[in-house]
Amino acid sequence: MPSGQFCANAAWLVCAVIAFNLTRAAATLTDDPKLIRATSGTIGDALITVPARIASSARRLTLHLPTGWQWEKPWMTLFGRAFGRNQPSLA
Repeated sequence: MPSGQFCANAAWLVCAVIAFNLTRAAATLTDDPKLIRATSGTIGDALITVPARIASSARRLTLHLPTGWQWEKPWMTLFGRAFGRNQPSLA
């Protein structure tokens, strides 16, 4: 940005605003006061850049989170609220 074309710049701006709003909404769903008031970079480091391993077995995906990870509880709260009863298995 800027590209010199108004439509291209408008499209990039819309994408940036959508990403910002989704990040803030995800932080709000965690109910963690630190994340609700955090910057977008902190939210990205805590919730989006997850140090996990995905494993596949018997046509099911399993997400292996690290033990003792400081953002595990807020991330699991967000995951539960996003998927509800249709959750993949976590280990």
